[in-house]
Amino acid sequence: MSNYQKTETIRSFQETTSVKHHIVLLGDSIFDNREYVEPDPCVIDQLGNKLPSAWKATLRAIDGDKIGNVESQLVALPADSTFLILSVGGNDALGYLNLFGEKVRDVGEAILLLADVVQYFSEIYRGMLDNVLKKGLPIALCTIYLPRFPEKELQRVAVTALAVFNDVIIQEAFKHGLPLLDLRLICHDDADYANPIEPSAHGGDKITDYILKIVHEWQASERQTQVFCPVKQDDVEGQ
Repeated sequence: MSNYQKTETIRSFQETTSVKHHIVLLGDSIFDNREYVEPDPCVIDQLGNKLPSAWKATLRAIDGDKIGNVESQLVALPADSTFLILSVGGNDALGYLNLFGEKVRDVGEAILLLADVVQYFSEIYRGMLDNVLKKGLPIALCTIYLPRFPEKELQRVAVTALAVFNDVIIQEAFKHGLPLLDLRLICHDDADYANPIEPSAHGGDKITDYILKIVHEWQASERQTQVFCPVKQDDVEGQ
């Protein structure tokens, strides 16, 4: 999508929408990235600049937070919230990277070790999501995007391991009929990253485009999962 096409899409969206929304961002530094991009705009500012005049956006995500911290983010949820966007789990997954330095007898033992970690991740993610769903608001889940570690071996380990963590998130989205923002396909360029694990202003611009797309297009009444990401290879390469 060219910058011109994107600008025209946002302008059309702002002019035609009649429903007022208050979007709330929950999770970690994927949304709370101000420290890493200043003086460039952070995600919440980018989103706010794209909203129709009657809309609002609130940042409840906190840099460094994990799955277990989302409950506290819900405490001060604005009373007029209409749509929640949740991106969390990356910090939990990063905490397990040291596990891959453990010595094991064979591949089977390594897989079982990973299975135990994923089972725990699944349990806490599901428990957290159940609490968020109790708010009775539309909610979109985000996959954990792939890091940009300069060490090739560490990058390969992280990408491979994240597949099983993301599988948990994807299953939960389909289980509950929630929209899914696939950040792995949205943030695919080095320019999308301010450092190995936080989005740059360039990446934030793309993320906020898709947040608006979700809020505008997804119908909660249909209870069907829809994946939001570039759908054609030329869309990915051209962004």
